[in-house]
Amino acid sequence: MSQTETGAQNKKLTRTDLFSMAIGQIIGVGIMTMTGIAIGFTGRSVNLAYLLAGVLTIVSAIPQIYIGGTANFPGGQYSQIAVLAGQKLAGIYTFVNLAMSLAISMYTLSFADYFLALVPGVNVKLLSFIVLTALFGMHLFGIKQAARLQNILCVVLAVAIGAYVAFGIGHIQPDYMAPDQFMTGGITGFLLAAVYLNFACGGATYVVNYSSQAKNPTKDIPFVIIVSTGAIVVLYAVMSTIAAGVLPVSEVANQPLSVSAAVFMPGPVHTFFVVGGAIFALLTTLNFSIGMMTYPALRACKDGWLPKGLATCNKKFGTPHWILLAFYLIGLVPILVGLDLTTVANSTVILTTAIRGVIAYAALRLPKIMPELWSQSKFHVSGTVLKVVCGLTLVITIISIVLLLVSTAPVQILGNCCILALAVVLAFARNRHVKLEANYTAK
Repeated sequence: MSQTETGAQNKKLTRTDLFSMAIGQIIGVGIMTMTGIAIGFTGRSVNLAYLLAGVLTIVSAIPQIYIGGTANFPGGQYSQIAVLAGQKLAGIYTFVNLAMSLAISMYTLSFADYFLALVPGVNVKLLSFIVLTALFGMHLFGIKQAARLQNILCVVLAVAIGAYVAFGIGHIQPDYMAPDQFMTGGITGFLLAAVYLNFACGGATYVVNYSSQAKNPTKDIPFVIIVSTGAIVVLYAVMSTIAAGVLPVSEVANQPLSVSAAVFMPGPVHTFFVVGGAIFALLTTLNFSIGMMTYPALRACKDGWLPKGLATCNKKFGTPHWILLAFYLIGLVPILVGLDLTTVANSTVILTTAIRGVIAYAALRLPKIMPELWSQSKFHVSGTVLKVVCGLTLVITIISIVLLLVSTAPVQILGNCCILALAVVLAFARNRHVKLEANYTAK
């Protein structure tokens, strides 16, 4: 049974499920640290920087929405790139996607470290093994099970964030907009903060990789990308107002949210927010990432970039058990041998940012490659508007990459270059063995 056929029989993700998946991906432990760094850039105007970051994020997501609202691509971003941007770019994406799987270990080990703070003496390797096995096992039994888990995790995460807002909102100092506390870095600092926070607001676009499992992908996925991003940006703006406003800027700049939380949260609640919130943020991101990587890889197997035998799906649950096993082993082996993969996992950050630019280029080709479906799309715009929006996305992507190059450690920049070089070599080596299929449907 083909993946497309399997997906057709097992489209179980509702709009609510997709929304939880997107929320869980957007909210990560980065919010705990990135807010303080942004306060260092711009002071208490960090809340406005978050709102601008949200606008930049949504603008960058519009090309993805144009594509996702025009047709359903069961292979997610892989299929979109393959159909609209070309076979070789699809191959490069495939091998970069494989490198992204290294982040699985990073999330799991970080989870164990936070849990160790709650329960001293716990065996980190054993706990990481149990968590990784449980989450992959959940995906083996069907995407709906993983979505239900995500819904539960998001509720707990919401409680932790809600506690921060509820306890902190009344402690904001009355001189919030004092000249020496607001826009401390001038316009330059404010813009740097907004571009930097763009990384904290992104992530929802990856929900497109669940297209094959969605009930109504062309309608639900664009909606989820916009609404989830907008909702989280507003929430982050409120949280950052509290983080910057309960103490002088000098005391919270470049500090994690735990510093401001300690001012107004009772001890047990503070512990729950710092550790519990971080733990559940990691779990939601890890749960999302498993599926996010799996479905593009499944389509890439069928096209020939990866061994086709990996694309076999379980007849009962419709899940690609061999691909899930492969990603599971990639995540498990480093845990068992004790490798620290933080540097390796971060070595894909620039490349994953660059994918937004590739998607923008793909969207520009909609009128040429899919003229009839594009003309019928409810997101259809004129050629001029399409070029302007995709051009803005490319500019935002380039600025983001430059910022990363300036702030990223040299070893991680080298890692990005090595992964890109290897992906290009493998893509060109496998290109002649690939038989690309136009993997998309009208709905």
